[in-house]
Amino acid sequence: MSKFGFSFSLSRLLGIAQAKQKLARTTGIPTTKGGLQRKIGASILKIFFK
Repeated sequence: MSKFGFSFSLSRLLGIAQAKQKLARTTGIPTTKGGLQRKIGASILKIFFK
């Protein structure tokens, strides 16, 4: 919930968000559900339509 133009995120405060970003960049595997589904879907399509 955003109030007065700012928001608070415990994940960002603890550094979890940054660690997940770093992991995703180095491994090439997205950490979000949507990103992972997109990557799997693209690789399946690549197999069939290569």
